[in-house]
Amino acid sequence: MKLAILASLFGAAAAFAPATTGGASSTTALNAEKSGALPFMPYPENLKGYVGDVGFDPLRISDYVPMDYLREAELKHGRICMLAW
Repeated sequence: MKLAILASLFGAAAAFAPATTGGASSTTALNAEKSGALPFMPYPENLKGYVGDVGFDPLRISDYVPMDYLREAELKHGRICMLAW
């Protein structure tokens, strides 16, 4: 009886242990860097180096519009909103 309980405890603990991979890892879409804000999406490469970057670009706008333009537009719209208040 004690052996059965002990075996079930080790089996349950092994279910939560990380898997070990012995082979060489290759770069695939599944191994790509994931976004911190949206962990099910890949990390947007154009956001690197900007202040407040947490990887949030669900529509991938940074792939089509330069980030400098987006940053300038954000500042302009924020200032207009403050004036309107």
